[in-house]
Amino acid sequence: MSRTPVPPAAMQERLRVGRRIRVAREERQLSQERLAELAGIGRHSVYRTELATHSPSLDHLVLIAQALGVPLTDLIRD
Repeated sequence: MSRTPVPPAAMQERLRVGRRIRVAREERQLSQERLAELAGIGRHSVYRTELATHSPSLDHLVLIAQALGVPLTDLIRD
């Protein structure tokens, strides 16, 4: 089963969101594991989201934003 390539614009957004999550997490001195616990998701999901290797669901982004104590818009703004 082949995967459809991610359009460049979408990949840039994934990378941007992943960087914002990583920076916010590090500012709060949280490990990926601790952020995952606070968000109620798997650590691997946090890892893959920060590296932009997959597209997180809106639900996961909401949970991550809540766990970080930031508005969702802070993670996805331009």
